[in-house]
Amino acid sequence: MAELVRRPELNYIMLTDIDTNRLSLPNDVMEQVDINIKYEGYIRRQKQQVSQYKKLENRKLQAEFDYADVKGLRREAIQKLNLYKPLSIGQASRISGVSPADISVLLVYLEQLKFHKNTDQKE
Repeated sequence: MAELVRRPELNYIMLTDIDTNRLSLPNDVMEQVDINIKYEGYIRRQKQQVSQYKKLENRKLQAEFDYADVKGLRREAIQKLNLYKPLSIGQASRISGVSPADISVLLVYLEQLKFHKNTDQKE
């Protein structure tokens, strides 16, 4: 039934005659079922994005970090990041003038720092 509801020309209510085992539901509940089935893929993607943003919020930055040391950041991003001194990657991603590409460069740089720090501690 869900496969039929996913089709744009059909909806949950239209399939009432076909689905003989269906319980009687209020119209608003049937509408919600229709929406959940039709937009399941979009909803799943949005949940994944929220999860990713939460991870970025948990990725902390040091207040004294000098963004000029990060090779590959655009000049505007360096200026804005040094001006606002975000406390997390999530905050940095919301600064006007800091692009998703800048955030990616920053994440790679931080991973390299972490790797080198761990390598130095083992030696």
